[in-house]
Amino acid sequence: MLESSAGRKGIRSWLLRENDLVTALALLALLVLVGLFVRGNPYLVHVLVLVVLFSSFSSAWNIIGGMGGQLALGHSAFVGVGGYVSTLLFLYRGVTPWIGMIAGGLAASFLSLVIGAACFRKLRGSYFALATIALTWSLKVFVENTENILGIHLRGAQGLMIAPLGYAPAMYQFDTKIDYFWVAVVLFLLILAVSFIVSKSKMGYYLEAIKNDQEAAECLGVNVIGIKLLAFALSAFLTALGGTFYAQFVLYLEPRRVFGLDLTIEMVVAAIIGGLGTISGPVMGSAVLIVISEIIRVYLGGTYFGVHLAVYGLVLIIAVMYMPGGIRKYVFRPWVEKMTLKSGRVKHAA
Repeated sequence: MLESSAGRKGIRSWLLRENDLVTALALLALLVLVGLFVRGNPYLVHVLVLVVLFSSFSSAWNIIGGMGGQLALGHSAFVGVGGYVSTLLFLYRGVTPWIGMIAGGLAASFLSLVIGAACFRKLRGSYFALATIALTWSLKVFVENTENILGIHLRGAQGLMIAPLGYAPAMYQFDTKIDYFWVAVVLFLLILAVSFIVSKSKMGYYLEAIKNDQEAAECLGVNVIGIKLLAFALSAFLTALGGTFYAQFVLYLEPRRVFGLDLTIEMVVAAIIGGLGTISGPVMGSAVLIVISEIIRVYLGGTYFGVHLAVYGLVLIIAVMYMPGGIRKYVFRPWVEKMTLKSGRVKHAA
């Protein structure tokens, strides 16, 4: 009897901890099946693309924010840097965005290292959050008010327009939304793999230690500043890759959007609602937020501008009060426990 109970507890622990990646992949597979079913409906495919894209954004943020416990609220800056660098290289140098996205990712990583080196030694919690907000706000104001710098035409508040090329895979452009959906899926798989590898590596354990007690981690010999900088740079790089995808998907970069605080809020809220620090949480949270956002945009967007942010705040309050561990903990975990208990009863009866 004790052996059976221990066995069920072991299965449950494996499903809850080690199977987090499988859960994320299962959710992604479900999105792919839905995509195949609705591929003839451009609007529904567009919504699916946004769900997968924001799953990527939220998963990238989750490396520093969820696993590392650092309240970074300036990740839209990395979206903007990634999008602008790759787009400018494409427009003025003819460099394909497939290469430009790497340049954008490196630029975002460098920016994160500069900010992190200046902030991680002295700032934590809300103070670090304010510093990252100041970063993205400064970039937004700079880009909005700069028409030309060193011969590079940023076009200020007008933003950058990308000429549609039709079906040109070599230039990161496609003529149907379903093609962008497949690219978004591949990008998310890449970020998912990196997140999983980090979570199971020494770096992941160091981040967990820093998140729980930074002083204790330092006493144990963990290079706290170095690990946080590495996580921040990796998170920024992956976020910037999503910025390039966003630029090529909408063919337009507006400073107010790509450098806006609301974009970061969407990433953070998605991770919190789904399950902070988990692999599958960002997918669950992004699906909920994008569906809510689209419903609001369709029925209230033309009447009440910005109402989606108020709804996000309400959803976040409800999640923090009644589901502090996220959807994964309060929906997925009970299901796992029910299945393992049921399995145990069946074996016992046999």
